[in-house]
Amino acid sequence: MDKWRRCRASESGPWEHREGIQARISELRALLNDREEAHREGAPAERRRKAELLKKAEEELEKAEKAISPEHSPQYKRAAHVIVGRIHIDAAHNILLRSSEKFEVLPLLPGVLAFLREHLLPDDPRRMEAEKIARETSEKVPPSEVQREILLEAMGVARQARIDEAMRVRSFVYIVWWLMLGLTGLAILVAILGFINPGAVPLCFTPEEPNAADRVAVCPIDMTFIKEGTGPAATRALVAHTARGADFLIIELVGLVAACIAAAAALRRMRGTSTPFAVPLTLALLKLPTGALTAVLGILLMRGGFVPGLTNLDSSAQIIAWAVIFGYAQQVFTHFVDTQAQSLLAAGPPGPATPTAPTSPVVSATVDRDA
Repeated sequence: MDKWRRCRASESGPWEHREGIQARISELRALLNDREEAHREGAPAERRRKAELLKKAEEELEKAEKAISPEHSPQYKRAAHVIVGRIHIDAAHNILLRSSEKFEVLPLLPGVLAFLREHLLPDDPRRMEAEKIARETSEKVPPSEVQREILLEAMGVARQARIDEAMRVRSFVYIVWWLMLGLTGLAILVAILGFINPGAVPLCFTPEEPNAADRVAVCPIDMTFIKEGTGPAATRALVAHTARGADFLIIELVGLVAACIAAAAALRRMRGTSTPFAVPLTLALLKLPTGALTAVLGILLMRGGFVPGLTNLDSSAQIIAWAVIFGYAQQVFTHFVDTQAQSLLAAGPPGPATPTAPTSPVVSATVDRDA
């Protein structure tokens, strides 16, 4: 068990994302080593320039490795570490592209296009220019220096767009988390105050019984009869005496259970996310304290006569049944949060552009250098 805990403590963000970053680092590091061997020939100034670029790329990979390592912020490991690792990997990939020879850019071009199509709009001028470059280049006509700079600029913009997408999701998740914690604290406070002084705002009803001499005071847990002729002040005192400290807790628990069912039903409409932030889980957790509070507020609204004709609840079972309905009804409020989450998750990949001429085929990474 201790070994498992140490293993979990060393993880920065979701395990799958962390392993994906580690695999990408290894892949890029192998490419950097290959480039270093290939660039040993040539003019001294050019060799020094490319060696410096490869060194910078290696530094970015080390930063990415550090971001997901156990030594980096061991007490504060969040999904943001995954985003930081991706940022440094993207920077290393851009530096690798800049240090490549013209013929070495061709094997990287399909991946560049896929990245641009994922994060730039179809009518973005940089994406359109990159697609034009892909159509015009081939093994015999490699990209020029100007075209490579265009690709690098487009990659930088797409990388920033991906960061912005992740930051929007992260900000939304953090807001929902704080809202959920605030509502949870409020629900706990209501339960505590109701337990300390149950008669202050009792969740009880005194329905009129036309054919009965006595009335009855009905609360979620207990009930008592009110003798005929009892005045208003005595009735209020009797209702306060009938109320129990666990009334609010019972109603909140019933609303919580109903909200759990609503959350489970809402998951069928929620799309998953490839981001390291648990958006569906966060939305589901928000519904729980909301359901507990809406159950209490709904019963109070009925007791205050806000809903005409629904103030004569004459049994504890009816009060509990309405608490179930009001707890499930939290979906009316949290539906707007669900919609906002769906729009954020759907705002990721802009989609492919209009059909164009096919790009040049992927060439092998071992293209003849004399071509």
